Amino acid sequence: MIVFDLACAQGHVFEAWFGSSDDYENQRVRGLVSCPLCGAVEVSKAVMAPNVSPKGNAATSPVPVQNGPAPAEMKAMLTALAKMQAKALANSEHVGQRFAEEARAIHDGDAPDRQIHGQATREEAKALIDDGIAVTPLPLPIAPPETQH
Repeated sequence: MIVFDLACAQGHVFEAWFGSSDDYENQRVRGLVSCPLCGAVEVSKAVMAPNVSPKGNAATSPVPVQNGPAPAEMKAMLTALAKMQAKALANSEHVGQRFAEEARAIHDGDAPDRQIHGQATREEAKALIDDGIAVTPLPLPIAPPETQH
């Protein structure tokens, strides 16, 4: 897993976890990465400061003024959101890129009724919603089970 600081077009900076740089890019191109604060899908990697400890004799600098939650608070909120999402998905079946097909089959009674999650294109999700099939995007990206150790 790799963590990136991301920024949306509105200037919100947030942290997100991905299986790899390629996973991030693939999800971003497909419009699956969105800002947890405003929902914008125009997202790019933000400048990340290296995690370097200050020298023992270095003076501390004043805290900069920020608009919105402090980074530590934002990380705590995202951690809590990730835990809630994991709990919601605990009894859900990962169907991968077959999500739209499987959701439609469940809705039509051609597949067993159960909770599922996976990937769908924006067009597939819109078609499901237009046909009265309830779908909800996940607030945070997930790694497919086959990529987890």
